[in-house]
Amino acid sequence: MEKKANLQETLLALETQVWNALVTGDGDADGALLSEDFIGVYPDGFAGKDAHTGQLDSGATVAEYRLSNVQVRATGADSGLLIYRADYLRVGKSDWEVMLVSSLWQKRSGGWVNSFSQDTPLTGEGVP
Repeated sequence: MEKKANLQETLLALETQVWNALVTGDGDADGALLSEDFIGVYPDGFAGKDAHTGQLDSGATVAEYRLSNVQVRATGADSGLLIYRADYLRVGKSDWEVMLVSSLWQKRSGGWVNSFSQDTPLTGEGVP
């Protein structure tokens, strides 16, 4: 198992590649980082790999982003959960948005892939 600092560095670098794909509109780069069984849990519902990469069919979706408050939890010998805050500006918008993100990365035969992600909008509302 990678040491916690190394695991965080590795997973953050991979997650940054996903965000860079959203900025450049590179669906192939995005898809290379997602497992075939990827599932995302988003404010508008569930999405598989095709939906995640498909959002880039018309080009970039994110103009700028900043990742902060990064944490990592080792979930096994070859997996880890990256948890962070994402401040981002969508293409064509003027207001920044904030999501709290949890991404599960697994080391499989082809290398590290993202198999699960949950994005929670930061609304400031308490838990019911």
